[in-house]
Amino acid sequence: MNCHICQQETTVFTHEKTEIKYYHCNACEYIFKSPEYYQDLEAQKERYNLHENNEEDAGYRAYFQRFLDFVLPCVGEVQTALDFGCGRTSLLAKLLEKEGISCDYYDPIYHPHTLDDSRKYDLIVSTEVFEHLHQPKEVFENLLGRLDKGGYLAIQTEFHSNEQASFQKWWYPQDPTHIVFFRAKTFEVLCKTFGCVFVSDNGKNMVIMQKV
Repeated sequence: MNCHICQQETTVFTHEKTEIKYYHCNACEYIFKSPEYYQDLEAQKERYNLHENNEEDAGYRAYFQRFLDFVLPCVGEVQTALDFGCGRTSLLAKLLEKEGISCDYYDPIYHPHTLDDSRKYDLIVSTEVFEHLHQPKEVFENLLGRLDKGGYLAIQTEFHSNEQASFQKWWYPQDPTHIVFFRAKTFEVLCKTFGCVFVSDNGKNMVIMQKV
């Protein structure tokens, strides 16, 4: 099966515990679960409803603050933002508002009717979303289309080690709604594909790109 990101040939391996097949692209370092295991939105919602995300919880707030502490120094003066895939709460949007940034939010399950296709943004943030996407390349392109020229796309998703042996022991694929897995290089390839600039990554789970 060819890679969904760069169309190169992949190698297939089977997870030792789950016996689920995964496809690994050596060219862009993208890994994706065999598509027969993808879940629809209703099944994903059942999983998400188990998450206890309380906006008043100090740990939950700190989790988003770490993301903003990485992103905001890299993007300069931005005035408008979109939190894409915000989940049940709008905490990240509220934290951005506290920074003086007007922020909309959208989630296909919990806030499905909040997108305004006529609006463009200086910054789009997406935390713990891309690992759930059936078509990440198409979503990436769609989000770039919602940015103004010079705008930034900041994504948080756990990077895999690019070693199949380590992947077998990694906790991230244990969530059945996690179906696609990235490295910073994967996003570099997406940037080249769509003509945007790779700005920075933290080597672990965060990446920033700019539309030109």
